[in-house]
Amino acid sequence: MIERKSEEISIKKQCELLSIQRSGLYYEPKGENLQNLILMELIDKQYQKTPFYGVPRMNVYLNSLGYLINEKRVSRLYKKMALRAIYPGPNTSKPNKEDKKYPYLLRELKITRRNQVWACDITYLPMFSGFMYLVAIIDIYSRFVVGWGISNSLDKSFCMEVLEKALLEHGKPEIFNTDQGSQFTSKDFTGILLKNEIQISMDGKGRAIDNIFIERLWRSIKYEDIYLHAYADGIALYKGIKDYFLFYNNDRFHQSLDYQRPCQLYNIAA
Repeated sequence: MIERKSEEISIKKQCELLSIQRSGLYYEPKGENLQNLILMELIDKQYQKTPFYGVPRMNVYLNSLGYLINEKRVSRLYKKMALRAIYPGPNTSKPNKEDKKYPYLLRELKITRRNQVWACDITYLPMFSGFMYLVAIIDIYSRFVVGWGISNSLDKSFCMEVLEKALLEHGKPEIFNTDQGSQFTSKDFTGILLKNEIQISMDGKGRAIDNIFIERLWRSIKYEDIYLHAYADGIALYKGIKDYFLFYNNDRFHQSLDYQRPCQLYNIAA
């Protein structure tokens, strides 16, 4: 599909023509030993049900299933999976201490129109023989996914690429909300927002509930797509997520939206 050694057209231009993220060319599913992959999938599924489980309670849960592991190992897996409990406690979305933190702006805010507030986050995706990360940006008013990308690392560059593409395709929000992960607190990432005169909002430390709408998106995509398919490689995963978000935006009726589709509220034809 992509000619890496083409002298006539750059890789960047080929990606633009094919509507894929450039970072998607360079990934392979990130590997782990088999037991850790099993534990990570169990943790992920339980976390979707009980996001308030921190490391101690998740460790007790895994012990109850017969996996005699300790909290240190669970903490390492939480960090690898970019998980954090919804209360202040073991926090694995760690900011860089040198980066500026911004206040949370959404408390008691009435969200009444599209592009008023966008929210962004990263989640772990289990695969047949490894795992990857998904970053997505959602318009909170309509629940429309305005941008997304996958990577085998938590590097800030793929998050920045998704943000810039979303701004180019959908305009800019008034407020952009994230957690305090280092990908989002970095000067390079916040610099894009400041350059576009977008207000920056950040969740309280360890409070995934502040970003509840995108947390619901993670639950939807995992139970309605990821857990149903054992994607074997990055290409299959990319195609599966692309198809799911087309369905999610244009065909899926959302109970929280009085059974409207996100595209209806975002004023985009299906």
